[in-house]
Amino acid sequence: MSIENNDIRISAKNINFYYGPKKALNNLNIDFYANKVTSFIGPSGCGKSTFIRLINRMNDLVPNTKAEGEILLDGENILDPKTDVVKIRRKIGMVFQKPNPFPKTIFQNIAYGLEINGEKNKKVIAQTVEESLKKAALWNEVKDRLHDNALKLSGGQQQRLCIARCLAVEPEVILFDEPCASLDPISTNKIEELILDLKKNYTIAIVTHNMQQAARVSDYTAFMYLGELIEFGATEKMFVAPSNPKTEEYLSGKFG
Repeated sequence: MSIENNDIRISAKNINFYYGPKKALNNLNIDFYANKVTSFIGPSGCGKSTFIRLINRMNDLVPNTKAEGEILLDGENILDPKTDVVKIRRKIGMVFQKPNPFPKTIFQNIAYGLEINGEKNKKVIAQTVEESLKKAALWNEVKDRLHDNALKLSGGQQQRLCIARCLAVEPEVILFDEPCASLDPISTNKIEELILDLKKNYTIAIVTHNMQQAARVSDYTAFMYLGELIEFGATEKMFVAPSNPKTEEYLSGKFG
């Protein structure tokens, strides 16, 4: 489903996805717009996480899966077997439901991605670490303990560190898969404020079970059910006057 013709950053066309014989996604068509936040809502098991993991080829790590269709970024089909997956994951960063910092220092968590991509200049690395932590609204909280183990941080700080780690390699797109599911309300608020700030420079997609969160942070919302995209549109319109009766039932709490 497309809304407008300009500023499309990612375009997914005729997407089907299978876990073995089970079809998990059925003929999805959706566009992601530059510098906008698109949220995916729907009951558990409807295919939200499966779809966004397809966008940076995370599902490659799951055995006996198959994808059909095209996901275009910069004119390149992400799903093409010849696509350089490492390059795609640099362009499309991902932040997961549970914060997953490396068991290294705060500094090393961010420097690692730069170093494996060939950056050797220590001054550049140090500057990028600082800039990434600032972008993730974490610098002021950790600047005096960069060489402490990242696992000592609170859950909310760990999640922002994972966001900083993602930003350090300069992605174009950031995918958030339930980024606040394990966080307290104060940490959730910080992550939401961060997402709103990051969209100035990135295209963002977020999977969330929290409909209020979708309403707060997203420009567009996609409602999925049983592997299908039921409705896609401007968040404000969808939450006030959804077009599809199934969307209205879900938003009003009749199932989910």
